[in-house]
Amino acid sequence: MKYKLKDIALVQMGLSFRSRIEPEADGNVAVIQMRDLIEDKLDYGNLMTININGINERHLVECKDLVFRSRGKTTTATIIDKEPGRTVVSAPLFLIRVTSKNVLPEYLCWCINLSSSQAFLHSRATGTIMTMIGKSALDALEIPLPNLEIQEQIVALADLLNKEQRLMKNLAEQKEKLVKTIQMRLLNESEKP
Repeated sequence: MKYKLKDIALVQMGLSFRSRIEPEADGNVAVIQMRDLIEDKLDYGNLMTININGINERHLVECKDLVFRSRGKTTTATIIDKEPGRTVVSAPLFLIRVTSKNVLPEYLCWCINLSSSQAFLHSRATGTIMTMIGKSALDALEIPLPNLEIQEQIVALADLLNKEQRLMKNLAEQKEKLVKTIQMRLLNESEKP
C-alpha cells in the first residue's frame, strides 16, 4: 500500500533568516545549512551557532528527523542520527518528521532518496537555472509502506551497501596512494647515477 508523504510525516520549510546568518560563539541555537550536508551525512562538527530568542519548539530538530535539500542538483534527504541539541534547519532546507508509528524514519529517508522518488520530485521542480522542490511536491510523494519488519530489512541492506561503498572508496584511495608512492620511488631510483 502507498501513502502520500503528507499522510505519514510533517513537512515544514526551514527557518528563513532576513539577512546573512552570522555566527555567535555563545549562540543558544545551532543552525543546519545546505553546506552542512555532505553526501548523505550531516557534518555536526561545523554547525554554526546563533542567538534566537523565543523560538517555537516545533522548529527544533529532533533525533530521527529528516533534512531534505530542496534546491540544486542534489535533492536528497539526510537523517539526523544523533541527538542534535537545540538545533534548527534553515531555508531552503525542509524538515521532515515522521508522524506515523508504522514508518521507520530510516526507511522513509531511503524511500525519498530512491531514483523513482527523485524522478517524481524533479518532474515537479520549479525554476530553470536553480531548480527547487516545493512543499506540495514533497507532500504528494507516494511512499510504499510494507510492515515494520520489511522496512527494517530494507534499511539494514541499505546500511550494508553504504558501508561496502565507503570501504571500496577507501580501498581505492589507499591503492592510489600506494601506486603513486611506488611510481615516485621508481622515478627517484632511475635518476641515481
